[in-house]
Amino acid sequence: MVGNNELLQRCLDSAYRYLSYRPRSEAEIRQCLKRRGFDSEIAEKAIAKLKEQNLIDDVAFAQFWKSNRLSFKPKSRRLIVKELKDKKIAPEVIEQVTQDIDDEANAYKLGSSRMHTLGELNYLDFYRRLSSYLSYRGFSYAVIRQTLSRLWEEKKQISNQISL
Repeated sequence: MVGNNELLQRCLDSAYRYLSYRPRSEAEIRQCLKRRGFDSEIAEKAIAKLKEQNLIDDVAFAQFWKSNRLSFKPKSRRLIVKELKDKKIAPEVIEQVTQDIDDEANAYKLGSSRMHTLGELNYLDFYRRLSSYLSYRGFSYAVIRQTLSRLWEEKKQISNQISL
């Protein structure tokens, strides 16, 4: 028979290993421990211990997730909010963390990064390809339309300067 302390230590070791890859939300840790067969009482004790050690913090996790998404795989505020909801982050934490996301600036940055592959296209192909790319990243139609017109104007200005 395994003692409670030994079971708790196994549960903690499992959680430490899971946390070693990247920060996790409390719900992700709980789900992982459940999948590994730990009963809820031991899992809750382990989660309390991890909180004491500041290894579980949903606000810090949400901040990490947002900055990671905006740096490496830019997405719209709406899509980041959905991902955080899927991670079982509290709505007030999500609102606090995502309130400063600027979709227009992110869509422009993302669209600008694609200009090298879209530079020779006519307007319809440019519009179709870039709008589907930005749509896939979760941006609204209004933001996509504004970004496309801005990038198309910049593309025309660059083309005019080159032809002079």
